[in-house]
Amino acid sequence: MTSDARLARAMNATMTTFALVGAISAVWVVRIPALRDKFSLTELQVGLEVLAWGLGALVAMLMASRLVTRHGSHKVLCLAVPSSVAGLMLLAFAPSYPFLLFGGLVFGSLFGLVDVAANAQASHLERISGRPVMGRMHAGWSLGAVIGGLAGAGLAAAGLDFTTSVAAAAVVALVPAGYAMFRFLPDTPPAPAAGSARPPKLPRVILLLGALMFCAFLAEGAVADWSGLHLYDGLGASEAVAALGYPAFELAMLAGRLVCDRFTQRCGARLLLTGAGLASAAGFTLFVTAQSPAWAVAGLVLIGVAVCVVVPLTFSLAGLVGGDRPAAAIARTGTLGYSGLLLGPVAIGLVAEHSSLRTGFLILIPVSIAIAVGAWALPDLRVPGHASGAGGTGAEQVPCLIPDPKG
Repeated sequence: MTSDARLARAMNATMTTFALVGAISAVWVVRIPALRDKFSLTELQVGLEVLAWGLGALVAMLMASRLVTRHGSHKVLCLAVPSSVAGLMLLAFAPSYPFLLFGGLVFGSLFGLVDVAANAQASHLERISGRPVMGRMHAGWSLGAVIGGLAGAGLAAAGLDFTTSVAAAAVVALVPAGYAMFRFLPDTPPAPAAGSARPPKLPRVILLLGALMFCAFLAEGAVADWSGLHLYDGLGASEAVAALGYPAFELAMLAGRLVCDRFTQRCGARLLLTGAGLASAAGFTLFVTAQSPAWAVAGLVLIGVAVCVVVPLTFSLAGLVGGDRPAAAIARTGTLGYSGLLLGPVAIGLVAEHSSLRTGFLILIPVSIAIAVGAWALPDLRVPGHASGAGGTGAEQVPCLIPDPKG
């Protein structure tokens, strides 16, 4: 198989992985109202379930860095992708709330492992191809989330319960999981020489990248976990219509991510991230002031178009500044970022418990502005393929590093 064919196959497998995890996550997210009704949960208990998922993801990310560095992202993905599908079954068949919390913890752990490994694989593909592809990969997530969200909305409209919906999604997800398993590109780093020095510390800009991702994931998590309930309880939408809010948000993210790489090459990451923060603030302003479900969904669309670039660009920049330790940089950034998913839903749930969901969403306006301010403070980092003046493009400077199977 030629190098180009191997690269294309790995690109497709990695994008499929992003789409798969996005789909199975979206199915259970849009069925949160049904989950709440199944166990008669309060808003705080819903927030604790999401907290269990986020805690599992964060713990797994701390472990994933060493696993990916030692064994390569391709080997980790071969095991973690099908395991994440199996983990979804724990949520589907949880007999009580304590078991539901345990299922969320396990599913979140597998999600965190897949997330670090998939982003490390995507960063590897960026380096060997010499062009930005992270936006395209995360577009796969958004495509999967749209498909999963629409499927969940359809299952809700058909009157199917939470258990049936999530179990059916897990069975269907086994097909793309099997397709992607053995198509990733090997990226196992060489073993360190005996007596070699400890690996260098990661640069401090990782903290800023993690903070930007924290804000973005806080916004995304709030939309994923609470927008349906705001549409349903706050604006009087039907369950089926409320379930359409999250797919609309993800569809907007999909459209933005499909052109993200192109705009990254033209504008650069810093300018694109700054504009994203300002547009996200405008979207949340529209969402919380909307008097009808239609205008609220329009606000979700604007938020999706805005925040869609933050996570892929921060992951791409983390892999770039990580040098010989891209997995460690991606894991550190992801751990900081996903803490937004860990803390955000609980914070919004606490505010909603004492005030309203509308008040909780108001918090996300200054959070979005913080993305713009933080992005403007970034150094002028250039992702692969970003034009850099007379020196040519990054694509012209990065050689093809795909190993030749013939030696």
